[in-house]
Amino acid sequence: MFKKLNALFRKDIGIDLGTANTLIYVRGKGIVINEPSVVAVNKKTGRVVAIGAEARRMLGRTPGHIDAVKPLVEGVISDFEVTEEMLAYFIRSVQKEDSRFFSRSRVVIGVPSGITNVETRAVRDATYSAGAKDVHIIEEPMAAAIGARLPINDPVGNMIIDVGAGKTDIAVISLGGIVVSKNLRTAGDKLNQDIVNYARDEFKVLLGEKTAEDVKILIGSVGKPDKGSEAIIRGRDLVSGLPREVTVTEADVREAIIRSVRVIVRAVKEVVEETPPELISDIMRDGIALSGGGSNLRGMAEMISAETKMSVYLVEEPITAVVRGTGIVLENMEDYKDIFIAHEDDLPPK
Repeated sequence: MFKKLNALFRKDIGIDLGTANTLIYVRGKGIVINEPSVVAVNKKTGRVVAIGAEARRMLGRTPGHIDAVKPLVEGVISDFEVTEEMLAYFIRSVQKEDSRFFSRSRVVIGVPSGITNVETRAVRDATYSAGAKDVHIIEEPMAAAIGARLPINDPVGNMIIDVGAGKTDIAVISLGGIVVSKNLRTAGDKLNQDIVNYARDEFKVLLGEKTAEDVKILIGSVGKPDKGSEAIIRGRDLVSGLPREVTVTEADVREAIIRSVRVIVRAVKEVVEETPPELISDIMRDGIALSGGGSNLRGMAEMISAETKMSVYLVEEPITAVVRGTGIVLENMEDYKDIFIAHEDDLPPK
């Protein structure tokens, strides 16, 4: 009787622990949290001042004693304690109605493909320390494929490219396992930095990362430039040190980011070259799925398609594909129990 009540009141949670945003799915409710992965810390007291959207607004605007940080870099934890604080805050926010009699959460959390055992352990420990009862880790391209409703358990080849903020995951999946994969540190944040560097070198203007991202979203493209597309950027003149406005065109942004995009395209071609012929036949028939926030860059699907000679399509709601995949796994644990990353110690740390 107690076990049944425990299961009834337990909040099973799926987490996409992203470099830019953390998304949380609650079983039976859907996606309940989509917040920036940013934490503001008071360096004098060590106390957390803000988490999520409130902390993101502080980036580049804090006084000396407050530090607004991103605890994940390139898809993996760079600051364990801050990540733990952030996860605990998000988990508590979906457990507010629970009394002390309710059990802690069972969590399915996505990680980049090919991360090390140490990095996997850091994710696991941080999630347990944040209040989880059971932790199951799944590779993000697998979660994205499940979220995109690809038939990953069938004996057919499925190919997905998940372009996030800190990393790009490319994987070929068949029979519930990853056959070939590649993980790149070239993704959305790298494109933002490319725009910052371009503005510095070409216009002698120093931009903030947020400004670069806004320009990328507004007029960023790797397709044929639209002559009428332009945007005004504001930054600090590197010569005079004073504020300055500059008008940039879509062609400027393309020139800034094209080299990094070609790195992603080249990696996709390498994965295709390593894929068994039988699976390539399936992918040629069904196409390559594109997910993640970075996949919204205009012209990317067409560029990959032209280089691979295969159709490429954007999945429905690409930004939420990974967290939706963790949610589907939570709802059907028995069907997906073999896809989790195995660990020698699946018990919470003492």
